Amino acid sequence: MELKPPIPILRMYDLEKTKAFYVGFLGFAIDWEHQFEPGTPIYMQVSRGACRIHLSEHHGDATPISALRIELPEDGALEAWQQELRASGYKYYRPGLQDQEWGTREMSIEDPSGNKLIFYRQLPRA
Repeated sequence: MELKPPIPILRMYDLEKTKAFYVGFLGFAIDWEHQFEPGTPIYMQVSRGACRIHLSEHHGDATPISALRIELPEDGALEAWQQELRASGYKYYRPGLQDQEWGTREMSIEDPSGNKLIFYRQLPRA
């Protein structure tokens, strides 16, 4: 039996700030939004390439201040994207890169709800 990649659910508290972060800053697309009726919490999916994330305003759907790791498989893609994000003019983040002793280069960013997204790539082995 083959399993498909999991889709994490992250808690969100401010819909407009969340959209500005994921769509405006990180370049994700909103695939769909669901709301049982007007005035109730939103549940939505955002994606960029094969990366899909669910975001929920529903109490109890996810633990606030979660973390997830998202791999960028291409050499140079992380570095190029980091430069794009720094040049974007988004006032809340100017992300840096950090080489970790376990062999990855990482760019860590918090979304408006405090969830940590760690974008990374494997470094060549010496």
